[in-house]
Amino acid sequence: MSRIEKDFLGERELPDDVYYGVQTLRGKENFHITGQPMSLEPTLIQAFAYVKKAAAMANLECGALKAEVAEPIMKACDRLIAGEFVDQFVTDFIQGGAGTSTNMNANEVIANVALEMLGRPKGDYAVINPNDHVNCSQSTNDSYPSAFRLALILRLRQYQDTLAKLRDAFAAKGEEFSRVLKMGRTHLQDAVPMSLGSEFKGFSITVNEEIDRVSESCNLLREINLGATAIGTRVNAPPGYPEIAVKHLADLTGIDFILASDLVEATSDTGAYVQVSGVLKRTAVQMTKICTDLRMLASGPRCGFNEILLPQLQPGSSIMPGKVNPVIPEVVNQTCFLVIGLDTTVTLAASAGQLQLNVMEPVIGYALFTSISVMKHAFKTLTENCIKGIRANPERTQAMVMNSIGIVTQLSPILGYKQCAEMAREAFQQNKSLYEIVVDERKLLTPEKWEEVFSFENLISPKYIKK
Repeated sequence: MSRIEKDFLGERELPDDVYYGVQTLRGKENFHITGQPMSLEPTLIQAFAYVKKAAAMANLECGALKAEVAEPIMKACDRLIAGEFVDQFVTDFIQGGAGTSTNMNANEVIANVALEMLGRPKGDYAVINPNDHVNCSQSTNDSYPSAFRLALILRLRQYQDTLAKLRDAFAAKGEEFSRVLKMGRTHLQDAVPMSLGSEFKGFSITVNEEIDRVSESCNLLREINLGATAIGTRVNAPPGYPEIAVKHLADLTGIDFILASDLVEATSDTGAYVQVSGVLKRTAVQMTKICTDLRMLASGPRCGFNEILLPQLQPGSSIMPGKVNPVIPEVVNQTCFLVIGLDTTVTLAASAGQLQLNVMEPVIGYALFTSISVMKHAFKTLTENCIKGIRANPERTQAMVMNSIGIVTQLSPILGYKQCAEMAREAFQQNKSLYEIVVDERKLLTPEKWEEVFSFENLISPKYIKK
């Protein structure tokens, strides 16, 4: 069974079981770029349905649509919001036309679902038309970015939940390792002692700061241009429609959307996407550092730092028996590098808009949704398969501290910088311990004073001690 649909370019035959129409079919045929159809991002489909429902409600209220048309459209939108018909979104993520193919995909699916609910055949567009009714008072140039921003907010909230679990896992290890003494390092050289717990607590605070930055970027996405239509002049929209449509969208989603103060400016402005991408890149940079630290702290096991033990998940070599690699931090590092590169894509696409529209939003969407998705998966993997299973190696860390020359810093207020520097050099050149030089040979401190200075509490939370 098939049906014939036509647009101003001519007629096309479609299988009668599909809900999309001729314009979607042309978009599907024209763009074979990523191989990833919009159906792989169901949040964006849901967001389109919310926008189309808000538009239908506003059009009904403004008198642009009659109830017998608006109400079936709204009911069809409800079904999309509930997750139905996802497989009917077949256009490629990256496309020419500033997202027109995806917008028409939504318009045609909603129209045909509504027609079917009315007992009408698909394609009976004299009753409910994708352009005249579902797209009433809209353009791709306001419906696409409004849906895009809604979908980003929803996806970023999910992403924040994943970050929160990672933060909590680091914090739990911070508590668990609070009594594990280790050497702090600067320039990859021995610095002063600290607890392993404070190092992991620092990781948790870093992740929490990233959660806050995501929340700030979401606030920028709340400003939308729904009702701007083609370029921001509100052409073909009834009076009051933009304000009413935005209010309905806010009520439907529970998100405090606001109408942009200047719709012409807002229709070409992609600054919020640059900000979101920058936040994602910032998190990628921070997590690259943390995962590199984890790999370094776990290096060895016999010939490296060997301060922490990562979960052993798989054999690490096809030639070296018994070798186990830090595969989870490695894969998170790689994910972060991808996100940093995608930020460049967003930057270039945002700068490539001309005049009253930025036609590059599809690739911006692809980059941002990809970044959010891969980091969400990577951080979940990091939390469950790595952080929760990390163990400390306290004997190793304790021995490294007490054998370190860096602990001479603790003696500086007592013995002075110059004398401490001389003893540090002697310890290094003659391979002696500081205890041997300070207590046994030079008798600058009594054993009791040494123990006071180098007690666990004073090493991880130093007090100012004079001679």
